[in-house]
Amino acid sequence: MALLVVGSVAFDSIRTPHGQAEEVLGGTATYSSVTASWFAPVRLVAVVGEDFGEKHFRVFRSRSIDTKGLEQVPGRTFRWRGEYVGSMNEARTLETQLNVFEQFTPKLPPSYLDSEFVFLGNIDPVLQLHVRQQLPKARLAALDSMNYWIQGTPEELKQTLAAVDVLVVNEEEARMLAGHHNLKKAAQSIRKMGPRIVVIKRGEYGVMLFTEHSVFCVPAYPLDEVHDPTGAGDTFAGGFMGHLARTGDLSDANLRRAVIYGSVMGSFAVEEFGLGRLLHLTPEEIESRYREFKSLTHFDV
Repeated sequence: MALLVVGSVAFDSIRTPHGQAEEVLGGTATYSSVTASWFAPVRLVAVVGEDFGEKHFRVFRSRSIDTKGLEQVPGRTFRWRGEYVGSMNEARTLETQLNVFEQFTPKLPPSYLDSEFVFLGNIDPVLQLHVRQQLPKARLAALDSMNYWIQGTPEELKQTLAAVDVLVVNEEEARMLAGHHNLKKAAQSIRKMGPRIVVIKRGEYGVMLFTEHSVFCVPAYPLDEVHDPTGAGDTFAGGFMGHLARTGDLSDANLRRAVIYGSVMGSFAVEEFGLGRLLHLTPEEIESRYREFKSLTHFDV
């Protein structure tokens, strides 16, 4: 089954202790759609400017991503500049140029309206709800958000949360949204807002999955070095949703497998700047690391 991805496509300029990259292809929709394409067909909805060239479109087409929903309009593409220092747990934003993204209103081609799996990337919750309401056939709609929307548009975000099945956020965003420091209590509070599944990303400490009947925790994959954490969370979401779209199985057991696949893909993403590692993977590498992930936590009672 196809996965519909809505969000930003951007040019990122990144500096870390391991080097720097200038104007590499990034953005929420970019990382999540490229990642999900390793698992299932992807339909992309985003906006870019006149400076988005054929070589950039080829990145999506090389992964067989449907770009009918990738709108090109006059102006410059969204740009972000940031740096990571020390443990690289958090980016420091140096510059943001919204450009054409500032006026972005998602437009769904008619062929996208039967999408059963949907990932609503980090954009205005009013726009997320606008998209969700056009997709009555969606079996699973997941949403990402951030502190900007949690603090700035709380009522709009609550309306959108009531219309989705999954929320994917980091631990500080979960605490801010729920008003609880304890993550278990935070997840319980968020589930009362609408999403029956809550996924909390904890960076170097892994991921927690909360459903009606269970809690599932996995560690982060141990890497020798992290070169560029940009897009790791969106990559996780792409792997998580991509696996669910591939299988069509929404059981608790398969949600747990989806968390592992999301973590696998996130661990690959940080090994190189930008999309470098994600574009040159093989299915064998993905499955091998999936097995390694399982072995990290397996034990006999």
